[in-house]
Amino acid sequence: MAMSPFLADLRKLVGNSLLMLPAATGCVFDDEGRLLVARHAGETGMWAPPGGGIDPDERPEHAVVRELREELAVDIEVRGLIGVFGGPEFRTTYPNGHQVAYVNAVYGCALTGGTITPDGEEITEARFATEAELEGLSMPAWSPRVLPRAFGWWRERWSA
Repeated sequence: MAMSPFLADLRKLVGNSLLMLPAATGCVFDDEGRLLVARHAGETGMWAPPGGGIDPDERPEHAVVRELREELAVDIEVRGLIGVFGGPEFRTTYPNGHQVAYVNAVYGCALTGGTITPDGEEITEARFATEAELEGLSMPAWSPRVLPRAFGWWRERWSA
């Protein structure tokens, strides 16, 4: 689902005006320490760890589980909070003119079930990538601030 009913109702009231919204991202690592990244549909086709908006009354860690199930048909285990991020790198204007500034809770996760299957609506492809491989991908402005920290989180806790 591209836009939640809550957000659609809010947009009817505020139009394209800037909204500050909560989001959750799942940094899913495999046993080799590679990060699951997804190519987002749309004009930019950027790669990023999957995630999305947090619905009213939804816990952030539940939102990340829901988003990965919806977008990639996988089940995950949330293993810890990497950090909560915001700032100018998290501000975007969508092609329809909607302006958003996200405050993003980023979680370290592990795959527990399902087969990675992009939904074709929000996500067009997905794969695991090393930290070095990410440098060759088109990624959002927040990536340099968040992803090194995510890889560091994984190395501290899960690498052999």
